Amino acid sequence: MEDFNFYLNRIGEIGFVKKVVPPIIYAEGLPGATPEEVVLTESGEISTVTAIREDAVELLSFSRTPLRVGTRLARSAARFEIPLGPELLGSIIDPLGHSLDPSHPLPLRGERRPVDIVPSGIQSRARIRRPCETGSTAIDLMIPLGKGQRELVIGDQKTGKSRFLLRSLLTQVRQGAIGVYAAIGKPQITVKQVEGFLRENKIFEKAVMVVSESDDPASLAYLTPYVAMTIAEYFRDAGNDVFLVLDDLSLHAKAYREISLLGRRYPGRNSYPGDIFYAHARLLERAGNFKHARGERAITCLPVIETVEGDLTGYIQTNLMSMTDGHLFFDHRLFVEGRRPAVDPFLSVTRVGHQVQSALKLEIGRALISFLREANALHNFASFGAELGEHVRKIFAKEERVMQFLDQTVYDSLASNLQLLLFGMAWGDMWENMSSLEMRSTIQKNVFLHETNRDFRNRVEQVIGGANSLPALLERVRDFGVSVSPVEAKPR
Repeated sequence: MEDFNFYLNRIGEIGFVKKVVPPIIYAEGLPGATPEEVVLTESGEISTVTAIREDAVELLSFSRTPLRVGTRLARSAARFEIPLGPELLGSIIDPLGHSLDPSHPLPLRGERRPVDIVPSGIQSRARIRRPCETGSTAIDLMIPLGKGQRELVIGDQKTGKSRFLLRSLLTQVRQGAIGVYAAIGKPQITVKQVEGFLRENKIFEKAVMVVSESDDPASLAYLTPYVAMTIAEYFRDAGNDVFLVLDDLSLHAKAYREISLLGRRYPGRNSYPGDIFYAHARLLERAGNFKHARGERAITCLPVIETVEGDLTGYIQTNLMSMTDGHLFFDHRLFVEGRRPAVDPFLSVTRVGHQVQSALKLEIGRALISFLREANALHNFASFGAELGEHVRKIFAKEERVMQFLDQTVYDSLASNLQLLLFGMAWGDMWENMSSLEMRSTIQKNVFLHETNRDFRNRVEQVIGGANSLPALLERVRDFGVSVSPVEAKPR
C-alpha cells in the first residue's frame, strides 16, 4: 500500500487514537469510515474498521507493538488485501504478506486480493470425483478423502495429528498439488519443525507457510486462516489443486474470543462470540471442488481442532463437525497403545470419501471395518476371563497381522498400489507364521523396493491392476509372492 501522507492527501480526513486496548483501538475523527476499511497510522501500521460507534471508530490493529494515544490516522477507502504471485512458493510469510525469512524477500507487485470474501456459489462447484491420497493406509482404505473435501482433524494434544498432516501434505505435493500450511498462533519451535520437514523431504519449493506465532497479537492469529485460504484460491485459479492445512482452529477461536471480549461484544456459550460459527463457516465454505478452464481444480482443506480428554461434545468442536464433510478422530488411548496413526475408525466419519473409491478399495474398507469391530468385541468378551477357542485365537492372530500392516511408525507415506499389495499379504495367509519383527521387516523391504526399483513398481501395478474384487486380489498377491532376489533389491 501507499504511505500515510498519500492517503491523507487523497481522502482529506484525519483521525487520532483516543484509547488503546490491544489489539482494539478507539479513534476519534474519520467521519467517512466504513466497516472493514483499512486505516493507516503515521508510522505505517495497518488497522481495519470493525465497528462505528457514536463517539469513536473501533479499529482492529495488526501492529505487534501497542500504539500511543494521539497517533494520527488516515483512511484508505480500501479493504484489506494481500499481494499474490508465484513467488510465494517456497516462502514463509506472516498474515500481512511479509516474508519471515530474511534470505527470501517477496517484492510482490502483481495481483492483490481481499482476504475475506463471499464463498463461491454452487454454480462454480463440481461433484467430488477424485480421490485425495494421504499416504496413511488406515485412512486411505477405511476413511478415504476426496479432492475438495473439508475433513476435520480432531483429537487431544500429542496424539499424532501433526505427523498425519505433514504426511498427507507430502503425499499430495508429490502428486502435483500445491501445499499451503497455516500455523495459527503456534510456538516458534513448531513452525521450525514444520519448515524442517518440508525442506528435508524436498517439497518446500511447492509449498507456502502462513505463520502467526504464539507471541503475536490476537488480530494476526485471527487473520491467518483467511490469508491462507486466499493464497489457496490464487493457486487454484492458476490451474493447480491445493492441499490446505489450518493448524489449528482452536487457537483461532480463542483469538477471536479475545478480540470480541475486549471489544465488549456480548459473550455467548463458553464466552465465545455469537458469530463464531459464521466466522468459521464462511472460511471453510471457500474450499471445495471447482469448475475450471482446465477441468476441475480443488482446494482440499484439513482444519484441526483440539479436544480435552477426548471430549467431542465441546462448543467449537461440534460447530466444526457440523460444517465439514467428516472428521478424523485421533484417540489418546490408541496413541498410548502404540497405534500409528492413532485414528479411531469407529468414531471417524467421511461423508463424501467413499464415492471416490474404486470398487476394490470400497470392498476392502468394509471388510477391514467389519473385522476390526468383531475383533474389538471379542477383546471385550475375553477381558472377562472367558476361555478362548481356536476360532477366537485365529481372529486375534489375524488382527495382529492387520495392525502390523496398518502401522506407520517408521515410514512416512505409502503409494496406493503398495497399500493394496501389503493388505493382500496381511489379509491372506502369507504372514501367518511370521513374527512381528519379520512382518515389519517384510513391509520395510517392500516399501524400499517400491521407492527405488522401477521393475518392482511395474510388477505391483500389474498385480493390482488385474484385481477387481477382494478374492481376486488375494489370489494375485499370493501368486506374486514375497520373495525378492538380490538383483531386484538394487535401486534403479
